[in-house]
Amino acid sequence: MLLTDTHCHLDFDAFADDPQEHWRRAQAAGVHRLVIPGVEEAQWPGLRAFCDTLAGTRYALGLHPWWVAGASAQWQARLVAALDAADARCVAIGETGLDMACRLPMAEQEAAFSVQLRLACERGLPVMMHSHKAHDVLMKWLRRLTPVGGVVHGFAGSLQQAQAFWRLGIHLGVGGTITYERASKTRGVIAAMPLESLVLETDAPDMPLCGFQGQPNHPERLPRVLNALAELRDEPLDELVAGLEANADRLFVW
Repeated sequence: MLLTDTHCHLDFDAFADDPQEHWRRAQAAGVHRLVIPGVEEAQWPGLRAFCDTLAGTRYALGLHPWWVAGASAQWQARLVAALDAADARCVAIGETGLDMACRLPMAEQEAAFSVQLRLACERGLPVMMHSHKAHDVLMKWLRRLTPVGGVVHGFAGSLQQAQAFWRLGIHLGVGGTITYERASKTRGVIAAMPLESLVLETDAPDMPLCGFQGQPNHPERLPRVLNALAELRDEPLDELVAGLEANADRLFVW
């Protein structure tokens, strides 16, 4: 069964020793496609070249709320230039979003998010979103500027919020959180949502799975997320994989 990791930071330092070997390990485990989100300005120029060396990978370009404070005064123009220079493997805007735990004032986060959301709408690209205790504020912007699609990655909100995102065509990223029995609310939401609304992800090297706490996460563990999802939803594995892969196909250009 071939799986798509829709959110994996394979270009981060945790994989810098040998990215190709890490990708081979993931492929051997059954991961045949992977999307690498952009998170900061300095990263944008190298993402296209990075994907040149790793068949089956795609990338996105965006500014994560954690990196907004350190961005240059020209970051908006530089993001536009990076998008203009990107090839067809740039499949989304992001990772952008909002984070209530971030020290940056929410008004500044919202300003940066709205710029990227407008770019996504203008260019007809889906948007990859980080949302930490900010689902309702994120929703406010998505109702104003609704992109062609997107993902709230690592979703951990309520069923009502999940349903509201899906009504706007925003998928829910399902990752390692569901492998923890204590995450009962999230597990219940993911079990209740239609399969069409879900995509798999690892967020590696972050969001470690149960049993791997304290270790860098790895895309080769995506099948473990799939198995946890199958148990929660009590659905045949082949049907689950077919549905998840169809969702990734609709969301991103491969």
